Amino acid sequence: MARLKLGPIADDKPVKVAVELPVSLHRDLIAYAEILGREAGQPAADPVRLIVPMLERFIATDRGFAKARRASGR
Repeated sequence: MARLKLGPIADDKPVKVAVELPVSLHRDLIAYAEILGREAGQPAADPVRLIVPMLERFIATDRGFAKARRASGR
């Protein structure tokens, strides 16, 4: 079983997102949603719902961003 960086998606109130993605990235999001659902024993989540947790995870683990943020006092 693959070890994904993203855990189960919280069942939050839906949020509208308007973003243009390359087709290859959209395919990857669909595949990721399917694998994540399979690992959680649930149906695949809407790939759009992965975007926010992925961005949150990316920002939370970006050391350069954290260092720059601390330096700027934010």
